[in-house]
Amino acid sequence: MLLASFFGVVMGLVLGLTGAGGGILAVPALVLGLGWSMTQAAPVALFAVGSAAAVGAIDGLRHGLARYRAALLIALLGAVFSPVGIYFAHQLPEKILMILFSLLMVLVAARMLRRETAQPGPSDHGAASWGQKNCMLDRQTGRLAWTARCTATLSALGAVTGMVSGLLGVGGGFLIVPAFKQLTDVQMRGIVATSLMVISLISLIGVVGAFHAGVSIDRVGAAFIAASIVGMVLGRRFSAKVPARALQVGFAGVCLGVAVFMLVRA
Repeated sequence: MLLASFFGVVMGLVLGLTGAGGGILAVPALVLGLGWSMTQAAPVALFAVGSAAAVGAIDGLRHGLARYRAALLIALLGAVFSPVGIYFAHQLPEKILMILFSLLMVLVAARMLRRETAQPGPSDHGAASWGQKNCMLDRQTGRLAWTARCTATLSALGAVTGMVSGLLGVGGGFLIVPAFKQLTDVQMRGIVATSLMVISLISLIGVVGAFHAGVSIDRVGAAFIAASIVGMVLGRRFSAKVPARALQVGFAGVCLGVAVFMLVRA
């Protein structure tokens, strides 16, 4: 139980610092560290990620950073497609699930290692000209302009996030954060807060689906979940003090190492 608590704190810490990545560490921690199967680990990981993300999302809403309408739309589509991912997770062999998860970690690590250009801009606005991104902030209201293009983009993101969340037991922040950076002109603090809100909602939906399928959580799983919330609180407190690039490189290295280990085991 002590080991589960340690892994939970680390997962919550990463999630709080980055708005993404915590869930992708939760499953390997349970599978490799505690010897669980992928199907056992996925619902506990989702519960932990969702609980920790909810703490961060509430903090983001309190400070007016979360784009809650966008988060609700993405989560709604995630709710539709998450059960589909859960269904396929129970149909695929354990070996295939581990290989898919390992490949996903490699992709996340590659994205983390890639250097990105800074996007200066006042308040929560990016530097993009109007129409340059799929979803743009209205310069007068500071809110997203809900065009057909923006709605379709966020809906597609929600569908993909929900499917991957149900299939592999991850919150989806590793998809939401880079997608928001690429497709919107929202700056990073708003992206992280919105990502945490989406993760909490989609994870909750996935957990409900898993419980409906007969999954239960034991004392070790409960300790992991509680520790992840503690890690999230610490991560949100220290997020402004940790160099972003150092965090990205370190996290990428952990992802690559775990991916290789999972591939060898698979």
